[in-house]
Amino acid sequence: MEIPNVWAPLLVSAVRDAVLFQEQLLKSETIRNRADYEEHHLQLTQFLEFIKEEYKEIETEIGMPLERLL
Repeated sequence: MEIPNVWAPLLVSAVRDAVLFQEQLLKSETIRNRADYEEHHLQLTQFLEFIKEEYKEIETEIGMPLERLL
């Protein structure tokens, strides 16, 4: 799958936001099956690392450093 360069920063920031949301949710006492949320958080963090690596390859084409998105 190829993501257009215009959408790449949005993808990185969206996945990062999802990771942050899951981290806050795990701190909440309202969740019932914590293991499901922990698994989802693990998958999101792995996906974020993958997306960051892919982004680094096209960073110069996009013109926005990854560090600025994070």
